[in-house]
Amino acid sequence: MLAIAATHWRGLGAPAAARAVARHAATRSISYWDAMHQRQLEDARNKGASSLQLLAWATRNMALNPLRARRQVAREDGSAAADGAADDQMPTFASLFTDPLIGPAPTQRTTAAEAAQSSAQVTDARMLTRDFIHNSLYHPIYGYFSKNAYIFSPPEPVPFNSLKDSYAFMNYLGQLYKEVEDEYKHDSKIARQTWHTPTELFRPHYGYAVARHIVDQFKTDARGARHLSIYEIGAGNGTLMTNILDYLAQHEPEIYKTTEYNIVEISSKLSSRQSRSKLARQFTARHAGVNIINKSIFDWDQLVKEPCFFIAMEVLDNFAHDMIRYDIESGKPLQSVVLISDNGDFRDAYEPVSDPLIQKYLDLRSQTGYVSPLQRPSLLGAVKRLMPFSANLSEPEFIPTHALVLMDRLAQFFPNHRLIISDFDWLSHTVPGVNAPVVQTRYQGEMVPCTTFLVYPGWFDIFFPTNFELLRDIYKLAVGRDSTVLTQREFLEKHANLAATRTTSGENPMLTFYENFKFIIS
Repeated sequence: MLAIAATHWRGLGAPAAARAVARHAATRSISYWDAMHQRQLEDARNKGASSLQLLAWATRNMALNPLRARRQVAREDGSAAADGAADDQMPTFASLFTDPLIGPAPTQRTTAAEAAQSSAQVTDARMLTRDFIHNSLYHPIYGYFSKNAYIFSPPEPVPFNSLKDSYAFMNYLGQLYKEVEDEYKHDSKIARQTWHTPTELFRPHYGYAVARHIVDQFKTDARGARHLSIYEIGAGNGTLMTNILDYLAQHEPEIYKTTEYNIVEISSKLSSRQSRSKLARQFTARHAGVNIINKSIFDWDQLVKEPCFFIAMEVLDNFAHDMIRYDIESGKPLQSVVLISDNGDFRDAYEPVSDPLIQKYLDLRSQTGYVSPLQRPSLLGAVKRLMPFSANLSEPEFIPTHALVLMDRLAQFFPNHRLIISDFDWLSHTVPGVNAPVVQTRYQGEMVPCTTFLVYPGWFDIFFPTNFELLRDIYKLAVGRDSTVLTQREFLEKHANLAATRTTSGENPMLTFYENFKFIIS
């Protein structure tokens, strides 16, 4: 990395390069450890360090995390005399290409399930990429969904018919969003994020469209189910549940009487919010058929024999993925592991595929006929391989192994389900790689995108796009059932009351917003 940085700043000259790196670090969004980094640069400059040495120190410290920052503070305070003495020494030529704070690679393997048993951050361990991401998002103490998630929902349904156009709709939402931001701007949790989903922004009409689809399928089900049974995972605020039950109560009272609605929610914080949302509905009493189960779908172990609908709206994007790279010469995939040092630094490494879930996904994927774009021959790739110092591994590819676990759970425990899944089919501003995620946080009201998923657990949202056509084919092999992929527009044009979300100009935000969403239904 240092060699790349030196080349990038070559035209500025060495002194200007060091100042430019220092300015870049000082203007990034995260204040505490950047301030420590700037202090190190100033101390080194006062000691007469050369510009090349300043550039080395600046580059070495670009990725400081809180654990590392605390270690640096201890050194500067003199609490670790030996380390402090070592830091006073000028770096050697070899140190320009190695990080002296990186020790031997850890050998102890840790899973997300094991990490969840402790309140402490994982250190001195290696984790599969999916375990690292799952732990970052879902750890019961410090996971992102345990502390920093807030789902934005307008206090009242948006009055689409009185708004002029989509621009007026955006302004209307912008004012509501600002009020939420102002409410939380003094929150000590600086990374609190506010989501907005189509279920929330277009309520109740979006949920009504899903309800109409369910009713149509239920009435024509040849299996003759005695009552309507629904399972929903990742229900957020419980808005979709509320809208579906409202629709059934108003338009299908006979079906509503015997409806059973089950929410399976891994986040205890969100499951509590869903219960409160249900109680807040304009019903005289809590619907007897609603069950909120605080459990991960990956831990589900109860057989549901009766026909049911299984809903996952905006859920797959936060399912953990594994990462692989391909050997340039052999084309064989290598699985990624995250190496976590004893002081909490992260780096990735690659090894032959040995994980059964990764191997199962790759085997099923090969049966569909899918070929990764990283495995397709290209003239550019052939030329690159002939160049000196060319990479021996391909770019990263993220594979949805937890989505495959969901398919397995459906096949094993919900043999008579009908599937309704909706999510992103593409995303912008992702980290590098095929099917790569967006990694972001909020700092002082601003969105801060990242270029890696190797970030401090709990403070960053990590969400992926879904290749719905490939998911359909994997679903067929794993579950043995056919399914259909629709764009969100196609689904809504078939089932939604579009007049309810049409503005006075004739525009319809429910159709034109979230065009990067698709449905898969079975």
